[in-house]
Amino acid sequence: MIHVFSYRDKRYVYDTGSGALHECDARTADYLAGKPTELTEEELAELGALKKAGLLDAPETTARPQKSRFVKALCLHICHDCNLRCKYCFADEGAYHSAREMMSAETARAAIDFLLENSGDRKVLETDFFGGEPLMNLSVVKETVYYAKAEAKKRGKRFLFTTTTNGLLLDDDAIEFLNEEMENVVLSLDGRPEIHDAVRKTVNGKGSFDAVIGKIKKFVQLRGDKHYYVRGTFTARNLDFSKDVLFLADEGFRSLSVEPVVTDIEDLKLTEAHLPQIEREYETLCDEYVRREREGNGFNFFHFNVDLEGGPCLQKRVSACGAGNEYFSVVPNGDLYPCHQFAGDAAWRMGSVFEGITRTDIREKFANSCLFTREKCGDCFAKFICSGGCSANNYHFNGDIEKPYEMTCAMMKKRVECAMHVLAERKSREK
Repeated sequence: MIHVFSYRDKRYVYDTGSGALHECDARTADYLAGKPTELTEEELAELGALKKAGLLDAPETTARPQKSRFVKALCLHICHDCNLRCKYCFADEGAYHSAREMMSAETARAAIDFLLENSGDRKVLETDFFGGEPLMNLSVVKETVYYAKAEAKKRGKRFLFTTTTNGLLLDDDAIEFLNEEMENVVLSLDGRPEIHDAVRKTVNGKGSFDAVIGKIKKFVQLRGDKHYYVRGTFTARNLDFSKDVLFLADEGFRSLSVEPVVTDIEDLKLTEAHLPQIEREYETLCDEYVRREREGNGFNFFHFNVDLEGGPCLQKRVSACGAGNEYFSVVPNGDLYPCHQFAGDAAWRMGSVFEGITRTDIREKFANSCLFTREKCGDCFAKFICSGGCSANNYHFNGDIEKPYEMTCAMMKKRVECAMHVLAERKSREK
C-alpha cells in the first residue's frame, strides 16, 4: 500500500510495506494517487527502479506475531488517592471508583515477586509507579525499588523504573530519589497557567499551576541527561493546544507530550466537529517545531517522533502494547488488570499477585489480539506505526478491544503525517 499526502507545498509518498518515505513533485504524487496524469519515460523508469528495490509498492507482512508469555512489566498503583482533583481524570480523581487507599509494602513486594517469577528468560524488567499520586506513598515506592533491585540481582536481571507525578510533592528528598532510581519520570503539566488551572485543581478547588511549576522546573534542572517527559492533556477548552506545547518549550522543558483527552464530560470531550481545528493545530505546531529545530532551538515532542528505518521492529508494531499478556496493572490490594485503564472494572480482573492469573480467558484474548485482528486497520496507512490503537480506549468507546476508536485514529493519522514531514525536513538538512 502507498499513501500519498501533501504538507504545505511538499508532496510525499509513504510505502507501508517497506516503510520508505519519498518526497516527489505534484505530478508524480497525482499519478501515484491514481489521478489521470502522464509521466515521462524517465519518470516512469525512476518509479520502476524504486519498486524493483522494494521501496515502492512493497509487499506488507501478514505474519501473525509470536507473542511471549513471559511478563515484562507491571504498572503498580502504589496509591489510589491524589492531592489534586483534575476534572478529566479517567481514574476518578485517583480513586478508580473505589476506596482511597495506599498499596502496602507487603503487596508491592508480592507484585515484584510475581513479575520475577513470571518473567522467564527476560533480563530487563520494567515497573511503573502510578496513581493517583505515587509520591503520596513515597516510602513504599522506595522500599519497593530497593527490594526489586536486590531480588533481581540474585537472578541476573535488572529493573527499569518509571514514575508519573503531578509534582506537588517534589521536595528535595523526592527529587534526589527519583533522579537516582528512575529511568524515566513523567510530570503532569497542561501548559499555560489558565489552561492548567481550569482543570487541574487542588482538593480545595484552587488552581495548581503556581504550586507545581517551580518544583517541576527544579526537578528537570537537576535531572541532567536522564529521561523525562512533561506531559499535558488538551481538551475542547484548549483546541489551540499548540500554544501550550510552545509555552512549555519556552519554559525550558525539552521533552514534551500533550495528549488528547479521553472523556465523555460534555464541556471537555473532543468530537468529530473538532477534528478540522485539531488537525490545523498539529500543522501549526509542526511548522514551529521544524523552524525551531532548523534554528538550533528544537525540543522533543513525543508525537512528532517516527523511526521509519530502525525501530521499533515490525514484530512489535504488529503485536501492539502487550497489555493483558506481557504487561499488567496492579491495584493496591494486589488485584491484576490488563492495564491501568481497566483497573477497578470487575469484568477485567485477571487474578492477583498473591494467587496468580486466574482469568486465563482474558489473557488469551489479549495474547491473540494484534494489528491483524483489528479489521478496520487493514486499509490504514498508519497501521504499522499505530499498531491498532489503545485497547482500553477501543473498549471504552466501542465496547470491543478490536474496534479502534475513530477519534484517536483521525488524530493519529494527522500526527503521523506531521512526523513524516519533520523527518523529511531533518533528512534534507543533513544532506
